[in-house]
Amino acid sequence: MRIIAGEFGGRPLKAVPGMATRPTTDKVKEAMFSMIGPYFDGGNSLDLFAGSGGLSIEAVSRGIEHAYLVDKQFAAIKTINENIAVTKQAKRFTVTKRDARLALQEFSAQGIKFNLIFLDPPYAKQQILQDINLMVQLNLLADEAVIVAETDQTVGLDDSITHFSITHQKKYGITEVTVYQFEGI
Repeated sequence: MRIIAGEFGGRPLKAVPGMATRPTTDKVKEAMFSMIGPYFDGGNSLDLFAGSGGLSIEAVSRGIEHAYLVDKQFAAIKTINENIAVTKQAKRFTVTKRDARLALQEFSAQGIKFNLIFLDPPYAKQQILQDINLMVQLNLLADEAVIVAETDQTVGLDDSITHFSITHQKKYGITEVTVYQFEGI
């Protein structure tokens, strides 16, 4: 695994040890950023099930101003911090060891708005539609926020979520990437 492009491009990233976390392959990561960018002009990103932190680090490398990474596994948090150290820009990242829904409530209480959100939960535990609806309820989405959801291709995400449109949906092996655009309330 590596940072593909931007300010930190080419630097290596570590994977979370063990089988509890499934890293996004470089091929899928490159395809995701082709769909949504590939570069950004500031803003905040959120990776709600951050794993190794590779998606957020890639986003900051490509111009996101600040990335918030959430995971509840100790091994993931340790790997995220090691991967962030490779950037030598730790101040551009906030790492939180917490349950995803509790973290969303805390971000809402802090008044944080996100321009780019990555949702890549463990396939067996995915509740992406509920997570998106909670983000709307908690007023966490900036105008025209983009949500990138990575799922098992058997999940079949709904294409009629209120306040959103699907801009891209592609399959890569067993993985499906769905990109939602927030249309406001």
